[in-house]
Amino acid sequence: MQVDPICKMKVDDKKTKLISEYKGKKYYFCSSSCKESFDKEPEKYIK
Repeated sequence: MQVDPICKMKVDDKKTKLISEYKGKKYYFCSSSCKESFDKEPEKYIK
């Protein structure tokens, strides 16, 4: 399980197709809208 960096929901990383890679790390998303938000401004959501 992974946590969506946008909404903090748990995401099954073995089932989701909504994955972005940023600076060598993979991020998993519960919905396409969360993925789109992250892809526009990844620095805003990672610490």
